[in-house]
Amino acid sequence: MMESVAETQRTMYPYVTGSSVVAIKYKDGILMAADMGGSYGSTLRYKSIERLKPIGKHSLLGASGEISDFQEILRYLDELILYDNMWDDGNSLGPKEVHNYLTQVMYNRRNKFNPLWNSLVLGGVKNGQKYLGTVNMIGINYEDNHVATGLGNHLARPILRDEWHENLTFEDGIKLLEKCMRVLLYRDRSAVNKIQISKITEEGATMFPPFSLKTNWEFSAFRNPTADGEGNITASC
Repeated sequence: MMESVAETQRTMYPYVTGSSVVAIKYKDGILMAADMGGSYGSTLRYKSIERLKPIGKHSLLGASGEISDFQEILRYLDELILYDNMWDDGNSLGPKEVHNYLTQVMYNRRNKFNPLWNSLVLGGVKNGQKYLGTVNMIGINYEDNHVATGLGNHLARPILRDEWHENLTFEDGIKLLEKCMRVLLYRDRSAVNKIQISKITEEGATMFPPFSLKTNWEFSAFRNPTADGEGNITASC
């Protein structure tokens, strides 16, 4: 009797997902922000998921999308950093090398029709050079002075284009990220008011404790979002 062979399993659709990641360059390094929510479908099921992780000595990674695939990516990166450290040659992988590696991983998995359902942000500082880039689930990648994933690419990037400048101080960078995350909290149903911000400089990565944003839900459009809408019976009376 022939033994049954298990079929190859693929992530056909993401189950538990994280929303936007927003990152900017500032005067001394990179700042990155994300909320800690994890949505099971349309249900905001988890509220303490860390989606920002330091990678090696010089890099910081943020991810939106499928959480289990993000965990698989972290496993790949742990092996990469361990292999790099085994050489013990006084050198270590910088953020550009890690970003290139992630781009190859994402594109390779896409070509196998078994993608990792994530959009990634990779930032870091090495030898005084700041680096910030992003790559999505099919390997499309670029680097810029500010990047965002998910809905943040549509709602946060316009704010960053207007207000970002290369001489941002740490305090001004935090305020700018908080402004972006507040807009996303108002507009993204998958966002949760538990924010984590991280920074990385030449000295290394710092993960700050989670916090909640001050919000104002008294805007008239929030109290009655369908008022004056097309097809609204009360608006036409």
